[in-house]
Amino acid sequence: MLDSVAQDSRTASVVARWLAERNELLVLYCRLTGKRKDQVLPDKSQINQFCDILIDYVSAGHFEVYEQVVSLCDKKGPQSLQLLEEVFPRISKTTDIVVDFNDKYSDDQANEELMSQLDKDLSKLGEAIASRVELEDQLIDTLAEFH
Repeated sequence: MLDSVAQDSRTASVVARWLAERNELLVLYCRLTGKRKDQVLPDKSQINQFCDILIDYVSAGHFEVYEQVVSLCDKKGPQSLQLLEEVFPRISKTTDIVVDFNDKYSDDQANEELMSQLDKDLSKLGEAIASRVELEDQLIDTLAEFH
């Protein structure tokens, strides 16, 4: 019983840190898109900072949070396992978009041609992040509801 309580506490702590990182990611994303609305290109340090947080957030999801979620769902119920089977492939598709954006823009060789694609790429990334957040929230809600 105590092991279960400790596991739940660890999971809650990991999820809380991860959600705080998600908030930071969303703030930085809004700053980048806000600059574009003003027709100002973000500087390289802003893009690098955003890419760092983006990759950290996605990595934490895959290697910390989802692992905890899978473990709990495996122990706690078929509804959760069914949701996992539906959600993980869709989350993986958003990961591909995140990695592509990072590979393209975290390189120090940004040039005018590359930066001319930033609006389109930020839009595509924003859609992927929104989808990912929605899917992740479904997982978190399911854990809270069924466990």
